[in-house]
Amino acid sequence: MKKFILPVLAIIYTSLAFGQHTFKAIIKDSESKELLLGATAILQGTTNGASANQNGYLEIKNIPDGKQTIIFSYVGYQEKKNTFLFPLIQTDPFIILLSAAEGEELEEVVISSTRSSRTIDNIPTRIEAISGEELEEKGNMKPGDIRMMLNESTGIQTQQTSATSYNSSIRIQGLDGKYTQILKDGYPLYAGFSGGLSLLQIAPLDLKQVEVIKGASSTLYGGGAIAGLVNLVSKTPEEERELSFMLNGTSALGLDVSGFYAKKNDKIGTTIFASYNAGTAYDPSDIGFTAIPEFTRYTVNPKLFVYFNDKTTLNAGVNTTIEKRIGGDIKYIENKGNETHSYFEKNNTNRYSAQLGLDHTINDNSKWSFKNSLSYYDRSIEIPSFKFSGVQLSSFNEATYHYKVENSEWISGLNLWTDKFTQDKFDASEAVDYHYTTIGGFVQNTWNATEKFILETGLRGDYQNEYGFFALPRISGLLKVNPKLSLRLGGGLGYKTPTVFTEDAERIQFRNVLPIDISNTEAEKSVGGNFDINYRTSLSDKMSFSINTLFFYTEIKNPLILTATTENLYEFQQPNGSIDTKGIETNVKLTYGDLKLFVGYTLADVNEHYNGISTKFPLVAKHRLNNVLMYEIEDSLKMGLEAYYFSPQELNNGAKGKEYWLFGFMVEKIWDSFSIFINFENFGDTRQTKFDTIYSGTITNPTFRDIYAPVDGFVINGGLKLKL
Repeated sequence: MKKFILPVLAIIYTSLAFGQHTFKAIIKDSESKELLLGATAILQGTTNGASANQNGYLEIKNIPDGKQTIIFSYVGYQEKKNTFLFPLIQTDPFIILLSAAEGEELEEVVISSTRSSRTIDNIPTRIEAISGEELEEKGNMKPGDIRMMLNESTGIQTQQTSATSYNSSIRIQGLDGKYTQILKDGYPLYAGFSGGLSLLQIAPLDLKQVEVIKGASSTLYGGGAIAGLVNLVSKTPEEERELSFMLNGTSALGLDVSGFYAKKNDKIGTTIFASYNAGTAYDPSDIGFTAIPEFTRYTVNPKLFVYFNDKTTLNAGVNTTIEKRIGGDIKYIENKGNETHSYFEKNNTNRYSAQLGLDHTINDNSKWSFKNSLSYYDRSIEIPSFKFSGVQLSSFNEATYHYKVENSEWISGLNLWTDKFTQDKFDASEAVDYHYTTIGGFVQNTWNATEKFILETGLRGDYQNEYGFFALPRISGLLKVNPKLSLRLGGGLGYKTPTVFTEDAERIQFRNVLPIDISNTEAEKSVGGNFDINYRTSLSDKMSFSINTLFFYTEIKNPLILTATTENLYEFQQPNGSIDTKGIETNVKLTYGDLKLFVGYTLADVNEHYNGISTKFPLVAKHRLNNVLMYEIEDSLKMGLEAYYFSPQELNNGAKGKEYWLFGFMVEKIWDSFSIFINFENFGDTRQTKFDTIYSGTITNPTFRDIYAPVDGFVINGGLKLKL
């Protein structure tokens, strides 16, 4: 019997083995024949599938005998179904050609913030990108700056630091704005003193994409990216000329005029962005103080591209921003001031920076790049009987080498930063000057371990002239469970070089703030990690669904705290303790035909821990809800309805703010060369002055409270966009 059973089992196992087959294919664009990295194939009626690697190649294993239908898909392309008879006669990979979906753009979302040039679906580091039509829609709502664009993203909150001048900073996952690094095309142009007004001085018309990395990113870009980084990616010239203009006006008597030009010729390319932005003093609450200050701003950003050959490109650009801004007592600003109506806050800004970049491709596998920037920032802040001003000079130099083989990508580089601030002297107080120099080196590897698993590892070493050496490792992994489900896990270390330029110091205009005692202060250090789950599927021919959930945690050890002394001065102290943030972000997208529904939820639990006592970190909405419903007819009409919820926030004085909702509605009608738009922002007229106060004391000598809700209320803006 034993001699009979064993051969039968062997035959059965052999049959099962031969009854499971492998399908191999290379996915290409039907017209250009370009490889489609990240295209998916799935066996119909199952979750068995695969994604194309960097060579466009994929394999589906364990396919049973008989006729089987395989569904091929890729973002921006028509879905394709092919039926095959298994076992296959052909042994070579099948060439599958996908055609562009009607009306869809084929532009892939390629990410630059991770220093590699991969699509967003093939990067282990979790990236969020605002691009294309979404970027244009958010630009309609606030054409003069990027504050609203970021504030309406899940997990990001912009914090207003001045009740009368609108100054704001960005908070990622509830952490103070000083822990977020803002870049422009990879250049760190908005740090230190120059970060105080940055969100209000960046217009979005010349942006191609906004990339956000949440969590420790110091390994990629050095100190300052503890909470994350925001990289503003500018448009580059194409062979087809782009000439566009935007004119926008508001019911609060604001005006935005901007223009953008781009053109690439054989050897030379050019982009030019210019804008004029103005605001009129506006007090919708009739409390006597400006909710929107009076301001004028001029911005000019020309950039030149030189294409020496198909391997070497040089780009050089200049950024210029000049602004005068005054908020305060509205009667004073309207030239009706007297001894009672005399409070004001003036901000005058001159920002100049120059950038130079050189890219050279050595061969198909390697290239090197060089970047340099020089920045000059001159700002003065003046209130009655006090003025703070100074000049910040900074420079950035970076050389990188990029090497790529079949399944692995290496990037290494060296950096040199300098940052010098010199305060203007008006009295006998001690200046808050500093002069920092940081030398750094980094190496990063992205390894396609298998078709389903990609691993990214990095290590940076920085030497800072005042605070010593920092070793910053990071690791991220991407697991593509199947074409519908992917998982990311990552973490790393970070650090922040101390400066006096924080939200708390900005809130009091740096008055009576003492310089940092470097000899008794350490750099702030952090450790953090995140895990996210991404799932997307087609529910029908017209309906699709996707959900992404992120779990995050970051701890900052021995943070610097601005503390009042008995002599009515403010000094930065570093008590034994920590700040940590933990929580969840969930984004849901449901598409049905021309309708799109976006729902985002943020849970940010941020706490301070000192001397065994834990307290809530101020000015953080623990619960936030973002809801956006879009209706869009391609190249014809866009309509959007928004609703945002903010839960109560702890305030610096120990009180608690009120919860509130914000509502908005936007319509844009599009023709061939122009469009008109109108936006009803905060049409529920939510204002902090309706349910809470913004100051105590007298109108002559006010003490302003924390601003945790809008103060400008319901504002309508609308305008015209031209594309010539």
